[in-house]
Amino acid sequence: MSARSEALFVGGRSGAGKSSVGNELHAQLSAAGVRHCLIDGDVLDMAHPSPWEHGLAERNLAAMWANYRALAYRRMIYTNTAAVLEDAMDRLTAAMDDAPKVTAVLLTCTDETARRRLSQREIGSALDRHLERSAEMARPLNRAPSWVHRVPTDDRSVTEIATEIIGLVGWLSPESQVD
Repeated sequence: MSARSEALFVGGRSGAGKSSVGNELHAQLSAAGVRHCLIDGDVLDMAHPSPWEHGLAERNLAAMWANYRALAYRRMIYTNTAAVLEDAMDRLTAAMDDAPKVTAVLLTCTDETARRRLSQREIGSALDRHLERSAEMARPLNRAPSWVHRVPTDDRSVTEIATEIIGLVGWLSPESQVD
């Protein structure tokens, strides 16, 4: 029998640092030899017109996770704005179809930090919409379940944040290294 899957869901408003932290988690875990995959949920249904109402992100996750599991992966880092909301986690774990152990982390930041980061990243017509959506999503994200770990990102390096999250998930502990 294969080991139980583990999912690390990293959510947060636009500008909180999900992609940067996800990439740093991947770098640190790779350097430590921890078998895992990183999936950016924002691209699983990036299309126009938006197919989100058809569950395309979950369908694509199900296909990707089945491929990873066939190659003996059991740890997944999944980044997406809403990944830490209860209904989203229910849909994501159902798509994984193997009852994973879930750790959820909500990256937080102030409006000013989000504005500064998005202004550095976004150019052209997308900036205003990203700022608006970031502020809109901050409200429901604040209602994430109480068991979701809140990790502030203001004035912190991605290395420091990722190290904290790896400590929360425990993937570097000796007992977690048995695949």
